[in-house]
Amino acid sequence: MLALNYSEYEFECGTDEAGRGCLAGPVTAAAVILPKTFKNSILNDSKQLSEKKRDLLKPIIELEAVSYSVAHVFPDKIDEINILNASIHAMQLAIAKLKPKPEFISVDGNRFKPYLDIPHETIIKGDGKYLNIAAASILAKTYRDIYMNMIHEEFPMYNWKQNKGYPTKEHRAAIKKYGPTKYHRLSFRLLPVQLKLEV
Repeated sequence: MLALNYSEYEFECGTDEAGRGCLAGPVTAAAVILPKTFKNSILNDSKQLSEKKRDLLKPIIELEAVSYSVAHVFPDKIDEINILNASIHAMQLAIAKLKPKPEFISVDGNRFKPYLDIPHETIIKGDGKYLNIAAASILAKTYRDIYMNMIHEEFPMYNWKQNKGYPTKEHRAAIKKYGPTKYHRLSFRLLPVQLKLEV
């Protein structure tokens, strides 16, 4: 059973991101403040759960959270500031939209930058330890999947509905055949031998 929070603060938010390793689409972060009374036996790290369970948990989190928020950072910004900074930026954008303002931030992973004057802690594999980070991981993943399904309609040949922008063999083969789109991260190695991009 996961613990609810890392700290003793009433308004602690958990934050996590999805899509860091993708070749296309945004990096998406969520921030969630759960009430002290929150309990859920299914909720876990989004990577440990099936799509069906994530889709089941999304409305429960949204209904029961004190506050939640989601933010996308898109490929042009990722290319400009790099994926690590973009991931942190996405988390901070999500945190900024929370009401009430969190008193403490629990971050999944080992990298973060101080945000305002709010104390924070980075927790490796935090999404498998604390419910508020697990909840953020579910929202980040489900909202990103919704976005990838949407842009799949525009460029179905990359099959983002299935691979969500991750570097599968099929995705790389489509990039090789059709070239990159406006949704691809041009600073990433899109093919094992990088295409020369006309700038």
